[in-house]
Amino acid sequence: MIQKWKTLSSKYLIRRPWLTARVDEVQLPDGRVNPEHYVLEYPDWVNVLAITTGGQYVMIRQYRHAFDDVLTELCAGVAEAGETPEQAARRELLEETGYGGGRWSLLMTIGQNPSICNNMTYCFLAEGVERVSDQQLDAGEDIEVMLMSRDELLGLLTRDEMKQALMAAPLWRHFASM
Repeated sequence: MIQKWKTLSSKYLIRRPWLTARVDEVQLPDGRVNPEHYVLEYPDWVNVLAITTGGQYVMIRQYRHAFDDVLTELCAGVAEAGETPEQAARRELLEETGYGGGRWSLLMTIGQNPSICNNMTYCFLAEGVERVSDQQLDAGEDIEVMLMSRDELLGLLTRDEMKQALMAAPLWRHFASM
């Protein structure tokens, strides 16, 4: 039977707003010790699969430096301290796209890499959203809002053009349940 590891010690290597890393010394159930198991700590994230009253999918395009490419993605962001995941998702959708309202439900909760990352991503479905304001972007954001049909979005997935795994997973779940 698989058992939890025992943490013998932890040491933070870096603590920055967007990067916190620590190294743990851990003992496996059979007694072996791994002196260097690295963990990246992040706040919880949210993403939103938003569909307008007209049936179009609200997507965004933005440059992603680590990939050195402009990617099409779901609206997403960090859950701020004191926010529920749904409050964070509603705020992010409004800020990044200007869309709001609708009927909201939690589609799924996933982790990006539970071996080394400690946060969760809460994936919401927002149906019947409407444009209610202009974008309210943060200083470091440059985001283009796109409305896509079901077939256009499904095409991105089937052509392997959706590179963000935390966004592809809820999209595939959504299309599989239709």
